[in-house]
Amino acid sequence: MIEIILLVLALIVAVLSACVLLLIKQNNTSSPVKTKTKSNTKSTAAKNQILVDTSAIIDGRIADIVKTGFVPGKLLVPRFVLAELQNIADSEEPMRRSRGRRGLEMLNLIRENSAVELDIIEENPEDVKEVDHKLVYLAREYGTDILTTDYNLNRVATIEQVKVLNINELANAIKAVVIPGEAMRVKVVQKGKEKNQGLAYLEDGTMIVVENGDKLLGKEIDVEVTRIFQTVAGKMIFAVEQGQASKKPTQAKKSYTPKPTRPKH
Repeated sequence: MIEIILLVLALIVAVLSACVLLLIKQNNTSSPVKTKTKSNTKSTAAKNQILVDTSAIIDGRIADIVKTGFVPGKLLVPRFVLAELQNIADSEEPMRRSRGRRGLEMLNLIRENSAVELDIIEENPEDVKEVDHKLVYLAREYGTDILTTDYNLNRVATIEQVKVLNINELANAIKAVVIPGEAMRVKVVQKGKEKNQGLAYLEDGTMIVVENGDKLLGKEIDVEVTRIFQTVAGKMIFAVEQGQASKKPTQAKKSYTPKPTRPKH
C-alpha cells in the first residue's frame, strides 16, 4: 500500500515539474517578442519625429512641404529655437525682422495644417552653448533626424552621425533632369552678366542662360540646351535659340582671337 502511495506521489511530482518547465519555456519564448515589439514601437515613434532648425522655419518652404504630405509624423521645435526665432522677429534690422516674422507665420501655418503635428519641446541642455550643438544633442537623445537648410549644422550633425534632412538638397534632387540637345520653350526675362546673354528660368527656379538672348527680352522662344553647369547653389543651363546651335561653332571659330603669350626672359 505504501509503495502505491509513493508511486502516485512520484507521478504527481513529475507532472508538476513538467508543467513548471513548460511554463518557464513559454515565458522565455514570449519575452523577446514583447521586448522587440516595445523596441519597434519606440523606433517607429522616433522615425516619425523630425527636429526642426531655425533656418528651416525661416526658409519658408517647410509649410509647402508639409502641405504636400511628404513629412510624416510629428515636427519637434525646441523652445530655444522658438526663442531665437522671436529674437530675429524683434530685430531692429528690417530684413532680419521680416525673416523672423515670416518664420513665426510658417509655424502658425504648420500648426493649422492637420496633416502633421507640431510640438514645442522644453528640453534645453544648459551645458551645451551653441544652438547647433544643442540640436545635435537633442536629435541623439530623441533618436530623430534634423530638418535644416544650414550648411554648418549639416556638417556638425554629419560628424556626430546624426541624419540631416536638408531642404536645399531636396530642392536640387527634385529639379527636372535636362540633357544637352533637349528643346524647351522659355521666356527671356532679363539680360545676363555677360555680353549678348539673356536669362530665363524654369518653374523650379533653375536659371537658363540664353546666348544672344539680350535682344529677345520679354519674348517666349524655343531654345536648345547646349550644356549644363553644376554650381554649389544649384544647376545652370546654357542654351541657344533653336536653329542657332549648329551655327554656333562656326561663329565661335571665326570670332576666336588667341590670347597674347608672356614673352620669355
